Amino acid sequence: MAKSQGSMARHSSAGDRLFDIANYTFMVLLMIVTLYPFINMLAVSLNDAGDSIKGGVYLWPRVLTWENYDYVFKQGEILHATMVSASRTILGTLISTFCSAMVAYTISRPEFVLRKFVTLAFVLTMYFNGGLIPNFLLIRELGLMGNYWVYIIPGIVGVFNIIVIRSFIEALPEGILESARIDGAGEFTTFMKIVMPLSMPVLATTSLFTAVYHWNSWFDVFLYNSSHINLSTLQYELMKMLQNSNASISSSGGNMDGSGGTAANFVTPTSIRATMTIVASLPIVMVYPFLQKYFVKGMTLGGVKG
Repeated sequence: MAKSQGSMARHSSAGDRLFDIANYTFMVLLMIVTLYPFINMLAVSLNDAGDSIKGGVYLWPRVLTWENYDYVFKQGEILHATMVSASRTILGTLISTFCSAMVAYTISRPEFVLRKFVTLAFVLTMYFNGGLIPNFLLIRELGLMGNYWVYIIPGIVGVFNIIVIRSFIEALPEGILESARIDGAGEFTTFMKIVMPLSMPVLATTSLFTAVYHWNSWFDVFLYNSSHINLSTLQYELMKMLQNSNASISSSGGNMDGSGGTAANFVTPTSIRATMTIVASLPIVMVYPFLQKYFVKGMTLGGVKG
């Protein structure tokens, strides 16, 4: 019996080691696959555009230069567009997360008699919508054309975020909410002082989704504010820059310097695209580590509840 148990322990430990090796190998490969495109874009953005045409730039620049970033940041509207994108992202994320959380809390309460109907009405909007032209006409009739608030109001609540937050709230211990009501707290007080702090992990997650949407959005600028340069966003300006670089390079025979003429050190659509990718994604990459702790906390809470 003792020999049998010892053999099982050896086989178990060998199996555990094999699993750990396979798991670590898979995670390392996954990390490489995930990081390589970003590192490659960074290397191309820091490499001389003429040299990049030859290919062979993978993990680090072969001919280090700042010409690509110099060209991008010399465009006149980039700084102002970045400020518009930042303000839109911050304001839109805060308002959308708060309003979505309020709606989610409302439809999570069993005493709300219309919660099934309201939930169904929200879910239907995920599958059916009026389309581009009716949305455009609606925005125009609301007087939001050429208005900063066209970035905020149409997305003030997100149905997907509402469903996610509602599921999290429904999993909260009902006794905590009942204790707050016994102490005389109203629904809004319960929501603000009990539900919101306990829901911070899911709110951080949905906030990141919303922030990425606002930061990367450019099509609404094209539809509603393309003639208002003071309302242009970073992504829209980068899109226009890429189009202009393609047109300028075609008209100049393939060479384009920072002022639009030909020069020995020129930029290409590939180098501009790589530079734009780094410029646009870096703020989100910098914000993510500050939200990571809430993701970990959310997984911990989910594991304890079961």
